[in-house]
Order: sequence, then C-alpha cells, then structure tokens
Amino acid sequence: MKLVDKVVYIIKTLDELYPEVNPPLNHKDSYTLLIAVLLSAQSTDKRVNLITPKLFKYADNPFKMIKLSVKKIKNIIKPIGLSNTKSKGIYNLSKILIEKFNGEVPDSFEELEKLPSVGHKTASVVMSQGFGHQTFPIDTHIHRLMYRWGLSNGSNVDKTEIDAKRIFPKKNWNKLHLQIIFYGREYSPARGWNIKKDIITQKVGRKSILNKFNF
Repeated sequence: MKLVDKVVYIIKTLDELYPEVNPPLNHKDSYTLLIAVLLSAQSTDKRVNLITPKLFKYADNPFKMIKLSVKKIKNIIKPIGLSNTKSKGIYNLSKILIEKFNGEVPDSFEELEKLPSVGHKTASVVMSQGFGHQTFPIDTHIHRLMYRWGLSNGSNVDKTEIDAKRIFPKKNWNKLHLQIIFYGREYSPARGWNIKKDIITQKVGRKSILNKFNF
C-alpha cells in the first residue's frame, strides 16, 4: 500500500472509531495540565487522575503549591511513583513560574523545556492540550504503532516524532495523536496483543509483522 493510501486509511478508521477525543488527564487549566503530565511519566493516566484531585485540593496554582513543602507534595503523590524527583520538580517549577512568569505557564516550547522535570513530550502535551498548538507528543503507544504500521523504524522517539509530523497533515496532529493512543490501548497493546482485533495493522502493517502472523 502506498504511503498516501496508508495515511488516508488510518485517519479515516480512527475518525470512525474515535470521532470525539478528550485529553485523558483531568485538568482545569494549563498549570494543572502541566502538573498532571509531569506526574504521568512512567505511570498511568488512571493513577494520576486518582491522585491529582488530592494534590489540587491543597494547591491548584503555583502560588499555593510553593506554600506546601516538598515533603508534603511527595507524600500526596507517592502512589504515582518517582515521588522524590517529581515532588522537587513540581515545587521548583512552581517557584520559577512565579519568579519569571507571574505564576502563568509560558506558551512557549523553549521556556517550558527550561523548567525542572519538563521534557519535550511534557512540553508538547501542554502546547497541544493547554494552548491549542498543533503538536505531536510521542508516547509509548504512538511509538509502537508507528513502527507496527511501517511509518517509522522504531529507533527512538525523536525519529518517530519527525516521521509522524512529516507523514500526517498538521491540521490533524492534536486529535490524531490522542486517537492513536486510544487505539493502541484498545486494539494494539504491547502485551496481550491480538492482531485479529487490530484492523489497522492488518491493513497497513509492515510486511515482517504481517508475514509472522500469516496476513
């Protein structure tokens, strides 16, 4: 199948399966989104959504957050994992937001990525879901499916992001990256994968995978 036909099929199928998509992390503004995304590193959205209401009850903006101690933040977020690093990151970035940006989250990749504990993926999610910019945050599901669909070589997430942005129309990025995540979780997981349920990989998957399963 030609690349252009793959892209059309993928977008069409995902639009049929997921006509409406909502960000999986609960938040009310760019600050609570930033904190939620930071907490989601090496954790699950479900677990983060259970803990953030407890944290935001005490502090839902940087001014309130720095009134908590790092220890207090750590105790609240402990069930999420990596609480040592994440609690320090939350406290320190909140302090910087107050000192440099009057408590506002900057609408800038460059400034976001300078913040403690904020990498490119976190910045991409905030720019997309917080500010509405067309970005393509790459998580493990997208990385896996881009490889399975023969759209990227799977070498690293940076290459996957470059390929995704090159292949898919920019106007689709914000919706599409969420659709691919939802599809990956439901039909094309890393573990317990049943290709017979994975209609997109059956249609557009790389030859080595399809041959392995006799498709």
